[in-house]
Amino acid sequence: MCQNTFGCGNPSETVRCWCNELPPIFNLDNITDCLCPKCLKQATIKKIDDYVSTIIPENSRNNIAKDLPKTTHLVEDIDYYLENGNYVFSKWFHLKRGSCCGNKCRHCPYN
Repeated sequence: MCQNTFGCGNPSETVRCWCNELPPIFNLDNITDCLCPKCLKQATIKKIDDYVSTIIPENSRNNIAKDLPKTTHLVEDIDYYLENGNYVFSKWFHLKRGSCCGNKCRHCPYN
């Protein structure tokens, strides 16, 4: 942990914490302390990368990412990255979708 001071972003039942902007992949029972936004994003990326590295076309349709709650926004460095001003969707993004779109995407886990 970086030891940076930060406040919880969950001030009321109607205002959601900034941590809700990231994929809900952590079991909160095992987390004893909050992480700052930067450290939580890095921990999330590591956990996703570790999971994605286990996915091959044969097990891609049974992945856990497709069953996570759907979000209406994309997170840079998790769902996509920018390359020469273009959005490139990650393997994680495609796993969340749950199926191949047929566009021969660079990081498609289904082919």
